[in-house]
Amino acid sequence: MAFEHSISLSVKVREVMSSPVITVSPTDSVLEAAKKMSETKVGSVVVVDKNQPIGILTEGDIIKKVVSKDLIPSSVKVSEVMSFPLITIKAESSLIDAAKIMNKYNVKRLGVIYKEELIGIISMTDIIGLFPEIMEIASEKYQLKSYKGGGVKKYISGYCDNCGQWSDFLLEVDGKFLCEECREELFGKT
Repeated sequence: MAFEHSISLSVKVREVMSSPVITVSPTDSVLEAAKKMSETKVGSVVVVDKNQPIGILTEGDIIKKVVSKDLIPSSVKVSEVMSFPLITIKAESSLIDAAKIMNKYNVKRLGVIYKEELIGIISMTDIIGLFPEIMEIASEKYQLKSYKGGGVKKYISGYCDNCGQWSDFLLEVDGKFLCEECREELFGKT
């Protein structure tokens, strides 16, 4: 639906990202990184060397590259199993752009950059978390657009365009959806 797409375009990456960024050193052990991830309740950590992000270590990396190979996490360095480079996106970019980049590079997380500094992480989970709200708004908009006043009065639920109060009995009058009270006040009995 076009309306859903326009809502997604208006939401910026900076509004959805997680911040602050949890970081580890490339020389840290995977065990140390995993403990940090567990303590901070995140699914990834950014690998930083000399204050520059050089990669990312995710839960998936740990499972695929350490656990499934029966390696000892305390003896494996982050640099040996991290994903690199860290794919990034500008903070002012849209969620659509973020999803496209994730799809293009087959990643679930992007570093968020503002003024050449890493300020956050946006994940596919962050984006998907918005869809119920987007779908609800899109559904309401669709109902309002598809309403056609014919011979039968068809009430809809929503907020009155005049007074802002919720009503289950809105009718379209002169392009505005009005509650019973506002219709009576403005036009007499309708």
